[in-house]
Amino acid sequence: MATKPKAAAKGKGRAKAAPKRAAKGKASLANDDIGEDTRLALWRSLLEIRHVEQRAYDLFLQNLIKGTSHLALGHEAVAAGFATAMQKDDWSFCTYRGHHHTLARGASMEGVLGELMGRQCGLLQGKGGSMHLTSVEHGAMGSYAIIGAHLPIAMGAAWTAQYKKTGQVSVCFFGDGTTNIGAFHEALNMAAVWKLPVVFVCENNLYMEYTPIKDVTAVHNPAGDRAASYGLPKIVIDGNDADEVYRTAQTAFAKARAGDGPSLIECLTYRHSGHSRADPGDYRPPGELEAWLKKDPVPRYRERLAEFGISKDVIDGMDAEVLAQVDEATEISKASSPPGLELIDVDVWADGGTAWRN
Repeated sequence: MATKPKAAAKGKGRAKAAPKRAAKGKASLANDDIGEDTRLALWRSLLEIRHVEQRAYDLFLQNLIKGTSHLALGHEAVAAGFATAMQKDDWSFCTYRGHHHTLARGASMEGVLGELMGRQCGLLQGKGGSMHLTSVEHGAMGSYAIIGAHLPIAMGAAWTAQYKKTGQVSVCFFGDGTTNIGAFHEALNMAAVWKLPVVFVCENNLYMEYTPIKDVTAVHNPAGDRAASYGLPKIVIDGNDADEVYRTAQTAFAKARAGDGPSLIECLTYRHSGHSRADPGDYRPPGELEAWLKKDPVPRYRERLAEFGISKDVIDGMDAEVLAQVDEATEISKASSPPGLELIDVDVWADGGTAWRN
C-alpha cells in the first residue's frame, strides 16, 4: 500500500481541517489507499480553486480585473491531485493558465485575487497580473506566458535537485499545444538522458487556444503517444478524477525521487469557458461542453466523498467555509491599493533592487 504523503502547505487565512465524519459508510473499507484526511484535503483544494476562479470571472465582469485572464474552470482535479501529492519543497512550473496550480500549492486567496485585480495585497504587489502568478515560498515558481518556455526551466530546476541530492521534484504543467513546440522535445530528451527528477504534465483540454489539437497533430494523444520517443511509458489518465490524478502523481514522484528519471503524463480534461475572457468559445461543436460538464471534477468528487461514507454535513460545511473565505479575500483585495510609483523599480533584479551590475 502506498504511503500517504502530507497535503501541500496552505496559505494564510486558511481554516483548519474539517472534522472527521461520524460514521463510516459501506464503501469506506480497508482497501482504500487514499484515506479520509487526504480526500478531504483534495476536496478543499478543488473547492478553493473552483470558487476563486468563479469569483475571478465575476470580478472581470465588474471591471475590477482589467485586461484578460485564462481561467481553469474544469481543470481543478489536475492541480489538486498533483499538489496534494507533492512535498512542501517540490516545485511547480505552469503556464499563463496557472491560477489553479498557485492556489493548490497554498498561496493565499487574497494573494491571487489581489494580483488579478492589480492590488498591493497581490502575490507580486499587483505588478505581475494573471499570467505571472508566483509564490516561491509555496513552491509555485511562476506562470509563463511564452508557450513551452518553462519546460527547460523546470528541467534545469530538476538538474539542481539531482546535483545537490535534495530529493526535490520539479513538476511542469503545460497545455496540449505545447507538445508541438521545440522546447517540449528538447526538455523531454535531456531529462530522459540525464534521468532528472522532473514530471511533465500535459493538461490536454482538446484545444490549443482556438484550434482543436487533433487538427494539427499527427498522433491521437499529443503527449502520451510521443513518450516512447524518449524511452518513457505512455501515461494517459482521466484528468477530471482527482483520485486518479493523485495516485498517478504519487507513482511519478516516487520514481523521480528514486533516481529513475522523468515521467510524461497526459491528463484529459476540458475548460468550461473559452480560451480567455475575450473568447466566447463559439468554435466548439454543439453538445461537446454539455458532455464534459457531466464529468465536472467538483460534483464528481462530491459524489465520491459520499460513496466513502463522509457525511453531507462535512462535505457541505467545507464548501460553505471555503466560499466564506473567498468572500473575505475579495473584500481584502478590493480594499487594497494599486501599486504606487515607488514600487516601479522594486524587484527588477534578483536581489530586489534596480542597480545594473556586471
